[in-house]
Amino acid sequence: MTAEQQTYAIFGGIAGVLVLASAIGWFLQRRYGAGANADMIGNLNARIRAWWWMVLVMGGALALGRGAVIVLYALLSMFALREFISITPTRRGDHMALFASFFIVTPFQYLLVGMEWYGLFTVFVPVYAYLFLPVVAVLPGDTRNFMERTAETQWGLMITVYCVSHVPALLLLQIPGYEDRNALLMIFLILVVQSSDVLQYVWGKLFGKRKIAPAVSPSKTVEGFVGGVGSATFLGAALWWITPFGFWAAGAMAFAITLMGFLGGLVMSAIKRDRGVKDWGHMIEGHGGFLDRLDSVCFSAPVFFHLTRYFYAG
Repeated sequence: MTAEQQTYAIFGGIAGVLVLASAIGWFLQRRYGAGANADMIGNLNARIRAWWWMVLVMGGALALGRGAVIVLYALLSMFALREFISITPTRRGDHMALFASFFIVTPFQYLLVGMEWYGLFTVFVPVYAYLFLPVVAVLPGDTRNFMERTAETQWGLMITVYCVSHVPALLLLQIPGYEDRNALLMIFLILVVQSSDVLQYVWGKLFGKRKIAPAVSPSKTVEGFVGGVGSATFLGAALWWITPFGFWAAGAMAFAITLMGFLGGLVMSAIKRDRGVKDWGHMIEGHGGFLDRLDSVCFSAPVFFHLTRYFYAG
């Protein structure tokens, strides 16, 4: 199959799943929408509608080409960084550093991705931005909680910009025998990680009893984790044909990124608990904010990018 045919096949499969989910949601709404489960069913249908929009936006960006994908993820990073900063305490002295984070560091990071400048792309935020931002923050002379405020800005930039930028960076990898198919690597990463999130929720609801970290995320259970990660790993192995990996290697990659996604979700949940909020935002109906959908991708994308580059890129 050509890359185009594989992409159509994947999006056709996703559309089929969403059509089935929409039909189930419609039936539940008609049958039980006025009962005690009305709120749960309404939330389910809201999530399904949001997934339709997210798939359409991603598909549209891929159809327009690499530049559109990079711009899309740059915007997602900005929205996610805004959500992160909105729940962290800031002072007037942070305004210059925040301005630099949004309008200098973020665009430049994605410009480096577009230029395929791997050497600088991988060190710009964790080295140069990390050194630059505290200097900008100290210039106003506000030293109250300086270390905490600076660390929060740096951490937010690392998670929402540096880590997320590794998703479109998959397009720049040069993999022998896999030319013009890199968009499928993005689809593999997002599909497996997001499926793991959904499947962990489903397995947890059906069989979950033992909490993994009740003080951090009460909804996460051992049964949900094992069932969700195991199912998503099998899904990743089954999708080996859209990747440069073999069956077992695709399964191993899927296990690595679903594990990192789970751990990332725990970390981000801990931050929300610390700040006393349930969701990062309310921009996506039924899902919360952009970071509520990107939290697992933040941790899995850099690992997937570097494993793929190390073992498969020329």
